[in-house]
Amino acid sequence: MHVQILIYIKAVLSAEGCFYVRGTCDIMHRYACNRVKGAFRHMKGNLMLLAAALIWGTTFVAQVVGMDGLGPFTYAMARYMLGLLFLIGLWYSGRGQRAEQRRRGLYHPGWRAGLGAGTFMFIGSSLQQVAMLYTTAGKTAFITALYIILVPLGAVALGKRIHGENWIGAVLALAGLYLLSIHGAVTLSFGDGLVLISSLFWAAQILFIDRYAERVDVIELSTAQIFACWLGSTIAALLVEDIHWEPILQAWLPIVYGGILSGGVAFTLQIIGQKYADPGPAAIIMSFEAFFGAVSSWIILGEVMTAVQISGCLLMLAGVITTQSGTWLRKKQRIEI
Repeated sequence: MHVQILIYIKAVLSAEGCFYVRGTCDIMHRYACNRVKGAFRHMKGNLMLLAAALIWGTTFVAQVVGMDGLGPFTYAMARYMLGLLFLIGLWYSGRGQRAEQRRRGLYHPGWRAGLGAGTFMFIGSSLQQVAMLYTTAGKTAFITALYIILVPLGAVALGKRIHGENWIGAVLALAGLYLLSIHGAVTLSFGDGLVLISSLFWAAQILFIDRYAERVDVIELSTAQIFACWLGSTIAALLVEDIHWEPILQAWLPIVYGGILSGGVAFTLQIIGQKYADPGPAAIIMSFEAFFGAVSSWIILGEVMTAVQISGCLLMLAGVITTQSGTWLRKKQRIEI
């Protein structure tokens, strides 16, 4: 009798031990899976940001072609109108999913956050356009991209941690952008000061998106952002430019490209991508807009790329690799642990 009881107790303890070990393995498995999923989400976010930079870079070519005979605010008004219509259609198509989120208490509207981001974006782009009347396109691209440094500084001020490789990558990317955009002596002008101020607003837009991208409805945020840009551009065009429909119709292809792909798709990709990426690395990846702009101008417009500019592109690539390598190594170590 006693032997049977002891055997029963051992069996129970053994079963409980197996359950404990199996439970521990399940927990470790779930932990590793979550880490792997996090790494894939991070990669997906980076690819989305890179795709946005590609679209923005090629939009430079569309803007050069489309603004032939159009004022900058008129062009912006037309392209943002198309982008807004595209996003409204996208928002309407997701009404079923949004209703389900409301029912489960997971819905958080993004209209107010989008208007805030759109205000920063409109001011930044408007200052940039005005500044190009007083300075070169190359200097405009370089000074605007100072947000590579301003975004990490702003993130630190807001309490976020920026790793060492992010700072090294930012310096490499900025040096590469200098060779790509300026590759000469630097002299500051009134236009350069305006571009510097615009860079502050672009940095604020990136940090604003970083703050709200995970909290609110992404499509509503993007729609409201483009609405703010369209409204501001329309008011500016009515005040300072003569609007004629014939040049707008003649430039329909660049306007469609800049409106739907750049205004509708790329800025939405930025918001979704920033859900999964830290602001510092995100800023470096988005700075590749200048690289894609130079390459697309070389391919489509026949502009010449010098050896110095190619060296700048390689430095920018080195900056991105430096930034991402540290992130990948940390995530790999966490998965192995």
